[in-house]
Amino acid sequence: MQWRNSPDRYGAVVQGSHWLTVLLIVFAWLLGQYMDDFPRAISPTAHWLHNEAGLLVLVLLAVRLAWRWIDVEPVPEKSRFGPLATRASLFAHVALYALMLAVTVAGITLVFARGRALDVFGLIQIASPWARDPAFAKSVVETHGLLANILMLLAFAHALAALAHHWVLRDSTLRRMLPHRATSRT
Repeated sequence: MQWRNSPDRYGAVVQGSHWLTVLLIVFAWLLGQYMDDFPRAISPTAHWLHNEAGLLVLVLLAVRLAWRWIDVEPVPEKSRFGPLATRASLFAHVALYALMLAVTVAGITLVFARGRALDVFGLIQIASPWARDPAFAKSVVETHGLLANILMLLAFAHALAALAHHWVLRDSTLRRMLPHRATSRT
């Protein structure tokens, strides 16, 4: 597998960061949905895992955005639906990136609003820049949850669009983001 993108497919860096981001977002979202259902003894670990997954999403987002500056994107697949579909795809990708950033920033803000230090991968702790504020934390948790749900809905639509490209339109949109061996199965 090639590390860099080619004119017709994504390289290992983009594919790996894409699929790892997918797994981390689903993992963090599921933890967030069921956080209150965990036994008290497990709850701190679940919160820590949720936060670390979010921070990893932020790191991968930075890697992906930096990589876009370093490596040329593959030529976009021609759409049967013209320039409107191309613009919609670009908008969806920008919205996904923006939501990944917004959800993570809201999560970090929530940790600080609760007056807690942000544990960064067990390496450092960043002290909260302000005192504990339960009312603010409540509004941030609602915003964080809403943004996370919107992110999941948009990611689901993104996945459906990729499957529609593969099974209905029968183009290479999905195959370009899969490891090379997976492309020979179609």
